[in-house]
Amino acid sequence: MAPTAFGVAGLFGGGERYPLELARALASEDGVDCELVTFGPTAAAERDPSGLRVRVLRPLAHLGGHPAQPLAPGVLTAVRGAAVVHTHHTRSVPARLAALAAPRDALLVTTDHGLGADASRRWARRYAGFLPVSRYGAAVLRAPPARTRVIYGGADPDRFRPDPTTPRAGVLYVGRLTPHKGVDRLIRALPAGAELTVAGTGGHDRRFPERAYPDLLRSLAAGRSVRMIGAASEGELPALYRRAAVFALPSVDRTCYGRSVAISELLSLSALEAMASGTPVVASRIGGVPEVVTDGETGILVDPGDVGALHDGLATLLADRRLARRMGDAARAAVLDRFTWQACARRCLTAYRDLVR
Repeated sequence: MAPTAFGVAGLFGGGERYPLELARALASEDGVDCELVTFGPTAAAERDPSGLRVRVLRPLAHLGGHPAQPLAPGVLTAVRGAAVVHTHHTRSVPARLAALAAPRDALLVTTDHGLGADASRRWARRYAGFLPVSRYGAAVLRAPPARTRVIYGGADPDRFRPDPTTPRAGVLYVGRLTPHKGVDRLIRALPAGAELTVAGTGGHDRRFPERAYPDLLRSLAAGRSVRMIGAASEGELPALYRRAAVFALPSVDRTCYGRSVAISELLSLSALEAMASGTPVVASRIGGVPEVVTDGETGILVDPGDVGALHDGLATLLADRRLARRMGDAARAAVLDRFTWQACARRCLTAYRDLVR
C-alpha cells in the first residue's frame, strides 16, 4: 500500500517509485499474487503495463493537506483477505488504517521512506516486521533488530544501461528541487567549462522561503552552463543517465536557509539508476548513500554541503575519463550483483518467510 502514486497523477519521487517497482518485481515472481493499492483523484482497478494489478482509491481529503496523508475509507476493505499487508510510509494515514484493518492472520510489515516514523510508538508495534531501505533507515525508524530486515532498493539494468556508442559529457542531477537536495551547492560547485543538466521540479513544501527555492536555483544558474529541463519523462530518463559523464547527488544536512535536515537520503534510487547506466556518482556522504556508493570504487563521496570538495570530485571525473569509465563499470557491476529490483523482491520475499516463522 503506497499513499502517493508515482507519475503525472502523483509525485515523481523515490518514495513513490519504490513501492511501484517493488510490486512489479514481486508480481513477476512465480507463485506471488501481488496487488498495489494507491490513491488518486479517480477510483479505479487497472493493470499496470507490467501486468501488475493496481487498485486506486479516491481519498475524501488529505490530512493537513499533505499528499502522503490521504483519508480513504476504502483502505479498510482493500486489505481484507490479504495474506501479507506491506505498507509504505509507515506514519501515513493509509499505513495506520491498514495496520488496524489487516486480518489477524496476515503478516503485517512496513517500509518507511522518510516521513519520520518511530517503530517504538504504540501504533507501530502492530507490525510483525520492518523492511527499511538501508541500515541508516532502520536506525532512523528505531526498528527492533529482531524484526528488521534491510531490503534496499533497485534499478532496472535493462532499462538503465550504458551505451558505448553514446558520447558522455557534463554533470547530471535528477530529483526534486527542494533545499535538502543541495542543488544550490551543486550549481556553485560546477567546474569551469562543464555543463550541468538539472531534471526535476519543486516539492510540496509550503514554507517560506523554501517554496521559492526553484527561483533561487534559476538565479544561481544565470550566466552558468546550467540547463533546467523540468521533470523528465520516463522515456527520457535512461538517455539522460547514459549521456552524462558524472551523476551528482549533493544532498545536505543543513539547507541554504539554515534549516537542519532530520532525514536525508534513506537510499537514493536516482544514484542506483545512474550506476546501472554505468555513470559514476559524486555524492554527499549522507544517510544511506554510503551503503550504495563505494567511495573510490563506484564514485566519490564528499562531506554534505562542502562546495569545494564537490567541485573537486566533479572536476576529477570530468578530467579523467579512464577513471570515470572504471568507476562507471564498477557501479553497474554493483547494481547487477545487489541492486536490481528482482534482487530487492527476493530479499523482500525472504523477509516475509523469515518473519512468518
